Amino acid sequence: MDIEQLLSSITPEAYDRLSFAVETGKWPEGTPLSQEQRDHAMQVVMLYQSRHNTEPQHMTVAAGGDITLKSKSALQREFAKNQETIIQKNVNDE
Repeated sequence: MDIEQLLSSITPEAYDRLSFAVETGKWPEGTPLSQEQRDHAMQVVMLYQSRHNTEPQHMTVAAGGDITLKSKSALQREFAKNQETIIQKNVNDE
C-alpha cells in the first residue's frame, strides 16, 4: 500500500485512535503499544495531519507539512479565548 492509499483509507475516528495511542502509549482499550507500533503510528499521525490539519495546535503538523510552534503567550491567549466562565464569585464579599 502506498502513502496515498494509506491516507485515503484513514477515517477521522481511526486518526483519533492513532493519535491517542501515540500520546499515551496505549490503545483506547488500554493495551500498550510496542515501540515499533508507536513509531509507525506517529508517522501515520504526522502524515495525516500534513494533509488534513487546517487548524494546527502547538507542536502539530499543519496541512502542507509545516510544524506549528506557538509561543507561550500565543498559547495563553488561545486558552483564555476558549475558556468559558461557569460561575464567578468574589470571596471577599462574604
